[in-house]
This record gives sequence, structure tokens and C-alpha cells, in this order.
Amino acid sequence: MSTQKRAYKFRCYPTDEQKQILARTFGCVRFTYNWALRLKTDAFYKEHTRLYYKDLSSMLTDLKKQDDYSWLNEVSSVPVQQALRHLDKAFITFFEGRGKYPTFKKKRKKQAATYTSSAFTFRHGALTLAKMQEPLHIVWSRPLPEGAIPSSVTVSKDAADRYFISLLIEEDIAHLMPCETAIGADLGLKSFVVLSDGETVGNPRFFQQDEKKLAKAQRRHAKKKKGSKNREKARRKVARIHARIGDRRSDFLQKLSTRLIRENQTICVESLQVKNMVKNPCLSKAISDVGWGQFVSLLEYKADWYGRNLVKIDKWYPSSKRCFDCGYTLESLTLDVRQWTCPECGVHHDRDVNAAKNVRSVGLTVLNACGESVRPGAVKTNPGKTQRSRKPRK
Repeated sequence: MSTQKRAYKFRCYPTDEQKQILARTFGCVRFTYNWALRLKTDAFYKEHTRLYYKDLSSMLTDLKKQDDYSWLNEVSSVPVQQALRHLDKAFITFFEGRGKYPTFKKKRKKQAATYTSSAFTFRHGALTLAKMQEPLHIVWSRPLPEGAIPSSVTVSKDAADRYFISLLIEEDIAHLMPCETAIGADLGLKSFVVLSDGETVGNPRFFQQDEKKLAKAQRRHAKKKKGSKNREKARRKVARIHARIGDRRSDFLQKLSTRLIRENQTICVESLQVKNMVKNPCLSKAISDVGWGQFVSLLEYKADWYGRNLVKIDKWYPSSKRCFDCGYTLESLTLDVRQWTCPECGVHHDRDVNAAKNVRSVGLTVLNACGESVRPGAVKTNPGKTQRSRKPRK
């Protein structure tokens, strides 16, 4: 059992008055984030100095005292202050090489505001935010842990004008019962994933299913007059189609990753560089639609929660070209070849099943070499060092 911070996300339906309060809050948060980002960028490139959170917090206090920016005092100060913390975290992520340089927030994109415990009250399932007289109407789609007290609350609105509430809670997550099952997973486009036991999970292609509908909605949106109400209606229709695609993909990945975590003690996958793979002009749309990166991220945190092992082998390991039976490696294997026969031992292979078996074999080798207590997502193999010795020619 381990104590983890877990977010519970629910759909909420604020009243018209609450929507106005949230709209002002979103605007102040967005302005503060963009204002601080501009200050930090200009200070570094023009004055060769660095501004930190305490510097920006002091400057924000002085900014609120000016008459031109007095409207910042109309909303709760907590979400505005949290915007500076989020910017500071974004820069830490950038300097650690885990993200890109922070960009300015836009009005038409997703809006969010974070409230800490001093800016909301949560009693008997009723959540009331600062500056609001009535609690939010929340659809509790699943129960919270007994006695759970949120440490922070994030209210968000997506591009389709849907409101969500996310409660961050610390809870003790019990590890699943250990088992001896280990699986290798080969991610692909024709089939989303092929497992080493022969199971094949098809690629749903959610974007492809709604691509024509989305293109039609985008054409109608482009023809509307800018600034008109009809253009805003067309924009929301495009956003709803995008939201439908994203929700279906997320639901599929969540259910599949949860099933694999529950049924297997060790899961071995390839560490794919998706940001490099999408540069292929012929496959970029299909790769973006399949969601490999999101799927592996889900496996990582769920393996950490439930005491499972996730092993990521090296991306250059020739899992498809290597014969699982004898270890012979082909010089080349094009994507159109889905089955091949080993020229050394004569075994006929399905390309994806053979790759999944090799991924499992290499992952278990690395896991045994590094010990059973391997941190999820922290293992990579070195190509060429874990191959089996070839069988002698007959």
C-alpha cells in the first residue's frame, strides 16, 4: 500500500451567475500567467536576469494596486496566485528537459483555475468556491474515498464549453495481489497492440471515424463571418467533435491499460519516440490518432500505484526482425511484410506476435538483471546485449 495523490474528475453545471464568476476568474488567471511569462522572458533576454516566483508575487501585488488593473481584485486571489506557481513549475519542467518552453495561454483554448483549501469549502458532498454564494452542481459519477478531504480543486472549461471539477486527494492505494504473469506488448497501427500470448487488440481509429464530419464542420466554420454569433456556434460544433474523439480515445486507453495492469505482474513495451515518428508525412495522422504516448503514460502511473513492473526496452532493439526461436536477425524488414520465415531455423513468424515475444523476453532479462524492485518506466535495454545465442546451422 502506498500513499498517492489522486485526482477525481467530475462534470459540473454552474449557474449563469457562477459562469460569470468563473469567466472573470479564468480571464484573470490567463492574464497573470501571460503577464508573468512576458516579464520572465524579457528579463532573461534583454536584461540577462532571472525572475523567480517570489519576485513575480511581489510585482503582482504592486500591479493590483494600480487603477488600470484593479479588476484583478474582483476575483479570488488564490487562483491568480496559483498561476504564478504553475508558470514556475512549467519552467522547471522545461529546464529538466521534460517539456517545451512555456507558451502564452489563449482565450479559446482550455481554461482552468486552481483553488487551494483556503479558497473553497467542502462539506457533505457540497463544494462552494470563493466568491460564490451557492455550491456547484456536480454530477458525482463515482464515490470519493470515505473521509476524503481535497487539498486543491481545479475548475476547467474545455473548448466545447463543458465544465469540469477535479479534486486532488491523498489516499492509500492498495497494491494488487502479486502474480507470475508477464506480457510483452508490441504497439502498432494495423492493430493497436499485439500481446506475446497471441491476443490482438484492434486499432479503433477514432479520428478516422469522425474525420469527414470534422472536415465538414471546419469548412462551415471557415466560411462564417469573423466575430459573428454563427461563427461562434460553428466553432463550438468543431470543438464538440474534437471532444468526442478525445473522450472515446481516452476511455479506450484507460480500460485497456487497467486490464493489462490487473492481469499481469510485468508488462514489457518498447520506448517509442512518438515526436520523431510523427514527422513521417505518410503516417503522421495515423500515429497521432492511435495514442501510443498516452497509453504508455497510463501504464507507468498505474504500475506505480498497484505495485506492478513496467519495463521499457530500447527503441533500437530489432524486435520485429529477430527470430524468437533461434535469435537470427534479418538485415531489413519493410512495413508491408506482415509474415516472414526465418532463413536459419525455418520457423514461420507473424511479424507482430514475434515482436511481442521478443519484447517480453528482453524485458524479463533486464528485469532479472536489475532486480525485481524496478521503478516503473525506468528500465531500458541496450540493443545487442540481450539476444539469445544462435543455434548451430544444421
